[in-house]
Amino acid sequence: MTQSRRTFLTSSAALMGGTALGLGGFANPAAAQTVMTGVSYLPPSYKALSYGSAGFVERLNASDAVNVDYYDSGKLLKADEQLPALRAGTIDFMFHTTSYVTRSIPILGITGLPGVVEELYANPGRIAKGSPLFELVNEQLAEEDLYMISMMGNILEPEYIWSTESGPIRSIADVDGKKVRVVSFEATQLIEGFGAGAVRIPSSELYLALQRGTVDAAVANISTIIGRSLQEQLDVVYKLPLTAYGIGLFTTTQRWERMEDAEKAAFEEAGAWFEENGAAYSNDVIYQDEYWPIIEEAGLEVIEPSEEDLATLQEASQSVHEAWIEEVGREVGERAIALAMGETA
Repeated sequence: MTQSRRTFLTSSAALMGGTALGLGGFANPAAAQTVMTGVSYLPPSYKALSYGSAGFVERLNASDAVNVDYYDSGKLLKADEQLPALRAGTIDFMFHTTSYVTRSIPILGITGLPGVVEELYANPGRIAKGSPLFELVNEQLAEEDLYMISMMGNILEPEYIWSTESGPIRSIADVDGKKVRVVSFEATQLIEGFGAGAVRIPSSELYLALQRGTVDAAVANISTIIGRSLQEQLDVVYKLPLTAYGIGLFTTTQRWERMEDAEKAAFEEAGAWFEENGAAYSNDVIYQDEYWPIIEEAGLEVIEPSEEDLATLQEASQSVHEAWIEEVGREVGERAIALAMGETA
């Protein structure tokens, strides 16, 4: 059942009042397949970010149990509308970058903590489905009636500092006084601590912001750079791993428990592919073989962080860790960090 954003939001308003028409708020067709509505705000132009979700949807839709009504690019719901719609039962599943929802779902902040993300990125098994960290995250999500089917097997390559010719950043010292676009709460704390002015700008507006000098730099994953052609406005990338994110596949606990066995099996089978290929293909193939060569061809100066700056980052990260631990609870937070770092918890 293909819907426009307007008709969906109109029907959702009524459904949130308690009317239940079949699964996910929509009437079921007479056919045996169950229609499930899924969303992502990411556009196909973000090739590395949409690869896993597109593959999952293709495989789920090929099952005999589920017929997928899927909307990417924010066509049905904008990024900040997805989580409320999932909780209200007006959609059945969503793909969401963790960095966007850590204020609403604090436990997902483990995927963006500075001083931790490089360890997670280098060790995919630590947040793989079935790992102690994955199970801990789901235990916390269950308290909010949320269930994470997969975190695409790992987080994505960390976010670095990308800067313009007029405001180059080649070290932490260079951050002082700059205007830096940043999204994640964790990276915002760091950037401000280094003396910069943190500016929150949608990626869709970032090209002009860099071109006009509204910001001097951006903390971003390389997918944002290539997806928005930002390399055309940039001169330097300082590969200091400030934060990161994964793309989670979420439903609600209640929705998961209501699924028939065949529907769960279809989700699990498609989810297994997403788990094995989502982050791995993006990190190891798209980024390495396609995106970084584009950066090199564009002539950007690529700078590795000094040992001194890495030590400074680690020290500055402690206050970010402590703030997050206070938010999620000391026992949970310390255990999550220990598991992410490969320690026994």
